Amino acid sequence: MFDKDKWQEILSTIRKNKLRTFLTALGVFWGIFMLVFILGMGNGLETGVFRNFGSGAKNIMFVWTYKTSMPYKGLSPGRFIRLNLDDMESIEDNIPGVGNVSPRMYLGDRAITYGEQNASYECRGEYPISKEIEGLILDEGRYLNINDITDKRKVAVIGRTVKKEIFGDETAVGKHIRISGIDFQVVGVFATPDVKEWNLEQMEVVTVPLTTTYAAFGIQDRRVSQFVVASQVGVEVSSIEEKVRAHLKERHKIDPEDKQAIRGFNLEQEFKNVQNLFLGIKFLLWFVGIGTLFAGIIGVSNIMMITVKERTKEIGIRKAMGAAPGSIINMILTESVFITSIAGYLGLIAGTFLIFIVNYLMVEFGVENQNFYDPKVNLTIAVSALLFLIIAGTLAGLIPAMQAAKVNPVIALKDE
Repeated sequence: MFDKDKWQEILSTIRKNKLRTFLTALGVFWGIFMLVFILGMGNGLETGVFRNFGSGAKNIMFVWTYKTSMPYKGLSPGRFIRLNLDDMESIEDNIPGVGNVSPRMYLGDRAITYGEQNASYECRGEYPISKEIEGLILDEGRYLNINDITDKRKVAVIGRTVKKEIFGDETAVGKHIRISGIDFQVVGVFATPDVKEWNLEQMEVVTVPLTTTYAAFGIQDRRVSQFVVASQVGVEVSSIEEKVRAHLKERHKIDPEDKQAIRGFNLEQEFKNVQNLFLGIKFLLWFVGIGTLFAGIIGVSNIMMITVKERTKEIGIRKAMGAAPGSIINMILTESVFITSIAGYLGLIAGTFLIFIVNYLMVEFGVENQNFYDPKVNLTIAVSALLFLIIAGTLAGLIPAMQAAKVNPVIALKDE
């Protein structure tokens, strides 16, 4: 029930001590403002970094080869190991937990010709599964399919940048280009889902069926440059990584201790490492934010202690006239919660508004950063922080309120 007299008294006390009340509220305001602001900026940092992983599969490992560094079974070091499609099939057949294996053959930069347009772009032979692994999208047409592989069709899927520079505003699908003088029909145009300055080179590529590269460009032994190995659903790729490496070493007669011959990295592990890093960053941000918030709450408690001390005689008179301890406690707690709630709400609004302004300016001026994107405030966390603040404000006023309730009227009336 609204008690007009109690609120008039609280507001009167605040007006009498404007500077003290302002400084107390400022501590609370700054605490929740900093909590909201650093969590919002941390969210932008996390979103930016994770965006660099793209929308492709995360449960994958990349495998490529180099020279052997150790002799093995009479074979000298320095042998350059070459992967082939037989390796891919052997991995799929012999290692439990392996899902898909996508081979890739890099053909290097090749001359691309269409009419009078000439350019040089990276060309590579792939399997259809590459689209899902890379998380590519299609602007036009289709990607490679199994019939292209089986029939060794002379078809090509080109990146968005290639299409723009070779065909301009023309439709690319159905047109014919020449790759190093060999005729290919364009069946699709691909792009990355989130085109940024740092991933433009992913669209400067011409992709053709892997089997076609062998027939058209004279590549022997079904050779490939690298494999992308994806684990089955529910299987961590880290659990099969060493098995894949060991299997390839066995097939190519490489010393099991040779760390140089079979190379690669585990994207799933990289992803988890970044996740763990941001767990630590979040903990640090919460620690700093809540620490700042507690500093403001302690300030409220101290001020309420001073208020109780200043009003000792008044409280004594109240108790002498029959005021119940509960009413004294209620009065002190109400003032404490009022100050923390108002200051906390304003801090929440200010922090949220500042994050909004940062995001708006980045969008308005086209500011792009590889490691920072779309900072925003989690509404649930913001409201939870405000509720926590109100509870903390109650607790901050509880000790002074309990002290006020224990005031002895006789002693209080003698207080000077």
